[in-house]
Amino acid sequence: MLDTSTNRPALPPEIARRRTFAIISHPDAGKTTLTEKFLLYGGAIQMAGQVRAKGEARRTRSDFMKMEQDRGISVSASAMSFDFREFRFNLVDTPGHSDFSEDTYRTLTAVDAAIMVIDGAKGVESQTQKLFEVCRLRDLPILTFCNKMDRESRDTFEIIDEIQENLAIDVTPASWPIGMGRDFLGCYDMINDRLELMDRADRNKIAESIKIQGLDDPKLAEHIPADMLDQLREEVEMARELLPALDPQSVLEGHMTPIWFGSAINSFGVKELMDGIANYGPEPQPQSADPRQISPDETKVAGFVFKVQANMDPKHRDRVAFVRLASGHFKRGMKLTHVRTKKPMAISNPVLFLASDRELAEEAWAGDIIGIPNHGQLRIGDTLTEGETIRATGIPSFAPELLQGVRAGDPMKAKHLEKALMQFAEEGAAKVFKPNIGSGFIVGVVGALQFEVLASRIELEYGLPVRFEASQFTSARWVSGAKADVDKFVNTNKQHIAFDHDGDVVYLTRMQWDIDRVVRDHPELSLTATKEMMV
Repeated sequence: MLDTSTNRPALPPEIARRRTFAIISHPDAGKTTLTEKFLLYGGAIQMAGQVRAKGEARRTRSDFMKMEQDRGISVSASAMSFDFREFRFNLVDTPGHSDFSEDTYRTLTAVDAAIMVIDGAKGVESQTQKLFEVCRLRDLPILTFCNKMDRESRDTFEIIDEIQENLAIDVTPASWPIGMGRDFLGCYDMINDRLELMDRADRNKIAESIKIQGLDDPKLAEHIPADMLDQLREEVEMARELLPALDPQSVLEGHMTPIWFGSAINSFGVKELMDGIANYGPEPQPQSADPRQISPDETKVAGFVFKVQANMDPKHRDRVAFVRLASGHFKRGMKLTHVRTKKPMAISNPVLFLASDRELAEEAWAGDIIGIPNHGQLRIGDTLTEGETIRATGIPSFAPELLQGVRAGDPMKAKHLEKALMQFAEEGAAKVFKPNIGSGFIVGVVGALQFEVLASRIELEYGLPVRFEASQFTSARWVSGAKADVDKFVNTNKQHIAFDHDGDVVYLTRMQWDIDRVVRDHPELSLTATKEMMV
């Protein structure tokens, strides 16, 4: 397989066969449906569900929260591992809804590539663009899947132009659609010179594939009406002249994206996309850390927590830390050092996820994502190693854009509420601030929908009805500087000060003017809208 840097030694075969990637898209472009089909092709499930389907039998497998199933949206990232050909795919499905973008940002620190799903009728939408920018910051390789070609969609060249212009990335077609909407017949596979025909009768059936000798092959006429065939030949010829050819190295560097066309709901184009991930996607990559980078071929195990999910199993108040292994060969029962507390942890029951099912992981390699059940020891940004004091970097935490006060319906349950809020803060689902003066908590989130999710989860998981109420504050900034300067600032601005769940000082304000004033009057302090998730 391709190696991005020429001087790096080849990875051990077990690690080199891993492909760890996330799917990013605007809500409703068909991301969860595509995830389901991946599992279907990987032989992980027998029948793909629909996000909104009749009857419980056909619920999607990757949305496990009650709210996700009721609303037909994904609100938490979920991880799945399955085999495809000789490769091991680790797929992280992220929430497309912009109110949960922070979860998605963090997930993107744990993968080596991203699949961008766009809707053939809508093209590049706002959320896609935002997520793409994050991938760009990390130079993640991107493969594109243009979905819903079986509905009325835009002209193929128009879609490609829009991606090139809006996202400033070279696009090369890996397949070319034949017809669209009701007349959509399938695609011409430009990499393997094959004709892929879509079967509308059976959505879970793998498409028929016909090997051809170029576009002049007389066999084509047996399957495609003459007018559509002429159009296909003309368009492919134009595409080959106007668009760059596929350059695997350029894809790995994140400068070029190959695009496949298809219809996830009809299982069409999915297998070709999976072949593309296997052939052109990157092997596990080095992880940035302090004081040195972690390389996947190191023999010692290192990994970092990029997500914590509380109460995945409501019967057992459990919390699962999702850990991306950055190096080494992990075996169940290993003792790893928890770098933040410097304490050893025996990892006796790590799990591998397969949609809503999980199984004990006897072993895992660099590139894999495992879940470690724990009772609050592990937080987002924590690093686990075989003894070396090294910490993974680059996992962001953002200042919330909406702040509200929270009260328990029953005043006697204030302690329970505090516990619930701390859990969600450590999970990264919300920011929880304890004001310096007065009682109660202020909860900060990125999008309004998160308040609903939090209220519904606190009630379901803790049996606590809560109500959110307007807060006088509109924004929060972390304060850092020399300890004496920070203490002095805290004393003079008591009514604006709060502490986050890590105990860091936060300045709560009503308007931008307050922030500007502090920046002007206190050059010795810095106010930041992001902090790195760690200690």
